[in-house]
Formats: sequence, C-alpha cells, structure tokens
Amino acid sequence: MINFKKVRNFSLNFGPQHPAAHGVLRLIIELNGEVISKVDIHIGLLHRGTEKLLEYKTFSQGLPYFDRLDYVSMMVQELGFSSAIELLTGIKIPLRAISLRIIFMELTRILNHLLAITTHALDVGAMTPFLWSFEEREKLLEVYERVSGARLHANYIRPGGVAWDINNQLLSDIYFVIKFFSTHLQEIENMLNFNRIWRQRLVNIGVVSFSTAFNWGFSGPMIRGSGINWDLRKLGFLDVFYKDIDFSIPVGSKGDCYDRFLIRLEEMRESIKILEASIKNLPAGKILTENLKMVPPTRLNMRNNMESLIHHFKLYTEGYIIPKSAIYASIEAPKGEFVFVY
Repeated sequence: MINFKKVRNFSLNFGPQHPAAHGVLRLIIELNGEVISKVDIHIGLLHRGTEKLLEYKTFSQGLPYFDRLDYVSMMVQELGFSSAIELLTGIKIPLRAISLRIIFMELTRILNHLLAITTHALDVGAMTPFLWSFEEREKLLEVYERVSGARLHANYIRPGGVAWDINNQLLSDIYFVIKFFSTHLQEIENMLNFNRIWRQRLVNIGVVSFSTAFNWGFSGPMIRGSGINWDLRKLGFLDVFYKDIDFSIPVGSKGDCYDRFLIRLEEMRESIKILEASIKNLPAGKILTENLKMVPPTRLNMRNNMESLIHHFKLYTEGYIIPKSAIYASIEAPKGEFVFVY
C-alpha cells in the first residue's frame, strides 16, 4: 500500500519585527520552496505623528524630525523640508549654500545606495560587499560628523541655507575619499555582477513593466529601472541647483531587480561626477540668506546689541511666521521622490 504525503506551502511572516522592515512593512508570504507563490502586504506602520507634532512646533523645531523619517537619507530629508519653506517665503539662497547642499545631497545618495545594494547582496548570501561598503560608509559618515557633530541626525541644512560653513581641509578630504571610492565601487561590482548566483536571483526577477511603473506612480530607481527617464534633479523644482552640472540619468530596459542594481551603481558614479564638479567650483560667499527674520544673529551682535538678543530670543521661542498659503514641494531622494504638501 502506497502512503501519499500531503504537500502544502510554507507560510512566513516577513516583518514588522524584521530588522529590514521595522514597522515599515509586513509581508505574509506563502512559499513553494524558494518561489513566492502569494504575498499579503500590510503597509503603513511607519506613521510617527510628524504632521501632528509640527502643528505646535516652530519650523526650526520641526526640522530634526525629518532626519528620522529616513535615517539613511538624513540631509536629503532636511533639504526637502527647508526647500518647501523657502518656496513659501520666497527667500533666495546664497550660491555657496546651494553648492554645499548639492555636495551633501550626493554624499547622502551614495550612503543610501551603498546600503541598498550590499544589504540586498547579504540577503542573497554575499557578506563581503556588505563589509566593504560599511568601510566606505564610515568615511562618509565621518564627513557628516565633522560638519554637523552627528553621524546620523545632522540638523545641518536649514531654511535659508546651511548651519555652518566648511573649511578647505574638509573639502580636500571629501575629494580624496570620493577619488578613491570609484575603485572600491568597482570591486563591489566585480564581486556581484559576474557572480552566477547573484544573476540567477536578480535577472528577470521582480519585473515591473513600463506601463505599470508609470500608472502606479513609481519614482526613483524603480521607475528608471523600467525604462522611464524621470529624475527631479533634471526635471523638478530644484533643477536650478543642478542646471550647471553635467551628469547623466541611468535608465534600465527590463525593469527587473538586476536593472535596478545596475542603476544604483551608475547613480553612485554620477554622484561622484557631481561631487567633483561641485567641490572644484564651490563659490565663496555667505551660507545663509540675508532675510533677518529667519536667520539668528551672531554671538558678537548679541553681546553688543540688545535688539539682536531680543531677536534671537523671539526667533527661537516664537519662530517665524509664514503667510497662509499652499505648496507642493518634491525632491529626488535616493529612494525616489520625497514630497512635502503644506
């Protein structure tokens, strides 16, 4: 007599307690061996009450919350918030501040993409690129620390410009790091791109068609991986920041995981070009707007002038007033568009 065994699929919870999905996402996955046959997706656990908190905070007090929305893209989040306020108030940003913002935006893009690619590799089974990337990320996070005092929650990009200027020594150190970064990036690509297992797990996996990416409103590497040339650094309201910088937008063809891997690699190479151009052409001048309603007085002014002391006190207790208005502001963050609606 033949005994037939009943075969059934294996159900697995991915998140929200998983380190890669801590409160952001929960997937109830049905597995047939290594093949995912069904996924039940639960989205929207990341709400941290930022909107509610900002109802009773001043704009200056609200800025550090945006570091924490995506703590692998800290200064990019700050830039989005600051740019929305600048559009509302109509203030002009000094050219040096714009260049410094670009430098730290692209450093942050590299930080983000390094983590994305190598944690993906770690999930597939390759640990070495992950360790290599964290060595490079340490160098970039040291730049964060030297300019702001913090490795993660920098609070550096402020409405009207940036908090502090940087000296020539730090500029030369940044240039030195990115100059050698290309070699390390090539090492990571060589280890992954020519690996049989890596290609088997990525090529023709997770395919998102051109029409699907367009109709679902994808952005970032997801939409570019599907063959749509869309990058707000070229097309968005902050295009004035990048108008004089020559760089390319990598675009995929198949829309699979492998295309998105290659796009992140190429975007890091383009970020290196942008960084080199920005450092070489960094203009002299001020780092904050001349609008005194938004910029605190210096310590020297406060020592010698009572009005400056009062101004400082009122600015940090009451904040500045923005007329009732509406704004839609969006920037090209490393993971895709980051939008502010006020």
